[in-house]
Amino acid sequence: MSKHGKVLVAMSGGIDSTVTALMLHEQGYEVVGITMKTWDYASAGSSKKETGCCNLDSFNDARAAAVHHGFPHFVLDIRDEFGDFVINNFVDEYIAGRTPNPCVLCNTHIKWRALMKRADAMDCDFIATGHYGQIRRHDNGRMVISKGIDETKDQSYVLWGIQQDVLARTILPLGKYRKTEIRQMAFDFGYPELAKKAESYEICFVPDNDYRGFLKRKVEGLEERVNGGNFVLADGTIVGKHKGYPFYTIGQRKGLDIALGRPVFVTEIIPETNTIVLGNEDELQKNEMFVSGLNMGKYETIPEGMEAITKIRYKDPGALSVLHNEDGKVKVNFFEHVKGIAPGQSAVFYEGDDVIGGGIIQRGPISLHQ
Repeated sequence: MSKHGKVLVAMSGGIDSTVTALMLHEQGYEVVGITMKTWDYASAGSSKKETGCCNLDSFNDARAAAVHHGFPHFVLDIRDEFGDFVINNFVDEYIAGRTPNPCVLCNTHIKWRALMKRADAMDCDFIATGHYGQIRRHDNGRMVISKGIDETKDQSYVLWGIQQDVLARTILPLGKYRKTEIRQMAFDFGYPELAKKAESYEICFVPDNDYRGFLKRKVEGLEERVNGGNFVLADGTIVGKHKGYPFYTIGQRKGLDIALGRPVFVTEIIPETNTIVLGNEDELQKNEMFVSGLNMGKYETIPEGMEAITKIRYKDPGALSVLHNEDGKVKVNFFEHVKGIAPGQSAVFYEGDDVIGGGIIQRGPISLHQ
């Protein structure tokens, strides 16, 4: 019997998850490693390229680490669940004119659920991952995700959707360390190559970062169906033709293939009419948005009129805002304008370093003046 209990560790073969498993093993947990196959990397033409998750080499690296340190390792094939849910949602969101965040969806609906199911089957007390974040029980009894101490690596933003019962059984050992320390640990554990491994921020099923090509391959006839829509200005003036609304994102400036004599950005996507609205950089600035699909963290509900720091994308430093409850949604009013609010992305609310909760940014009313 271990002195801390039995823990199922998600091992991708990368540095963070490997160090997580070895650290917990060293601390006296009974570790079971599991690698989740989420996507058929070979068929995606990415067999020779590291991706945001793992390829066959990474599976082998994870297994080798487990065998070397004397704990069991399993491979779990969740391609069907992943594909049906995450990839279909990814496609549907772009077709709806929104910009999805598949890693959030995968973490909260697929990976954690798959881990919990296997943890129960193997009588594991806990699950653990290599995410940079911290979990604790608050005075009110609720489980709270907090930022990892390494601000450059903090991943609390992508974990907002994990529910309370799952958080209560989740361990995130890396949240108290900086990435430089984790690299040193990998070296000390005897993995010098792993210690030098580069970071990867790609979506696992879009290994070349070409989401437009991915959409074209997934949706038959999409390109022909949406090609030739209008580029317009905020007053409705048509200034050119575009390649189809799903192939653009809010804030995009490069790759528009239009010359107006000044820099212009995508400020709005209107899928109903296949219209892309262009504007100056200041037209990307907004001070209000609505968020739905909420999952609460630190508090059961958001106190009306609460001030919070709201992040609208992963690398966003966040902005001071006031939160209002409105018909099952949260209305967010920013004290200063924020740039590039993109429907479909996650909004996460913080009190200090603690995650209050999060949700999905909704489309606002069409602002086109015609």
